[in-house]
Amino acid sequence: MADMTDPRLDNQAWSNVLVQALPYFRHWVGKIVVVKYGGNAMLNEELKKDVMEDIVLLNTVGIHVVLVHGGGPEINHMLERVGKESKFVNGLRYTDAETMEIVQMVLTGKLNKDIVGILLQEGGRAVGLSGVDSGLLRAKKISKDGADLGFVGEVTEVHPEIIQSLLDQGFIPVVSTVALGEQGDMARYNINADTAAAKIAVALKAEKFVQLTNVPGVLRDINDPSSLIQRIHIADVQKFIDDGTIAGGMIPKIECCMLARNGGVPRTHIIDGRVPHSLLIEMFSDRGIGTMIY
Repeated sequence: MADMTDPRLDNQAWSNVLVQALPYFRHWVGKIVVVKYGGNAMLNEELKKDVMEDIVLLNTVGIHVVLVHGGGPEINHMLERVGKESKFVNGLRYTDAETMEIVQMVLTGKLNKDIVGILLQEGGRAVGLSGVDSGLLRAKKISKDGADLGFVGEVTEVHPEIIQSLLDQGFIPVVSTVALGEQGDMARYNINADTAAAKIAVALKAEKFVQLTNVPGVLRDINDPSSLIQRIHIADVQKFIDDGTIAGGMIPKIECCMLARNGGVPRTHIIDGRVPHSLLIEMFSDRGIGTMIY
């Protein structure tokens, strides 16, 4: 979206922006969009404000937005403050009982309410939830190559009724990804926010699933932002993994897009959360932004 306060834009340019956006407004009104929020957009205060403004605008025009967030950097910071040493097993954080208490405190007690507060200040109507509330997310304990990871889980069930109820009343649900164990297991589990967001999108029959990241999207050349691949057919994903185009931390993000797409979500996207108002650009312009898995 163009900056409507930019003096270089004349009236014709302003009207062109609005006319271009109108069909998208019509298409998205009444639809559910699940946004996974994290990365630099969560750490930079100015970008954080931009994201919240975007979400309030979407909600105001009648688009049902569900915001799912992680909080790895904040968890690391709190562990350092309390003198808790981080332990990793095969590249994944080992989450003992004490660490799990800190994870739950940071995600559901601090970050979730901080985000809700900003949305309210921007004029939105937001409600904070965790995966424990109303049994939204159930999870089972997982291991990595047979190694114990403590209270790290994967989502086995999503019960989205509480989210749907809030959406029906015009609220913006903000979900932190701490899950309750399966029936008979009262433990809390730390779960991957990207995967949880994808599964929530499937359960809600969302029209769109968007991951805000710290990269422009999938690049043919990781050192060249202009080499962005704007669209990838789901059948071509493995080819790009095999030739190294999709590698490292991009692989799990693409896998989450595939999870949502295979679950019936028509549009899945990885977009650059470092770009101001990237969500509006993706939603309401012909140019779009980032990489779409279709």
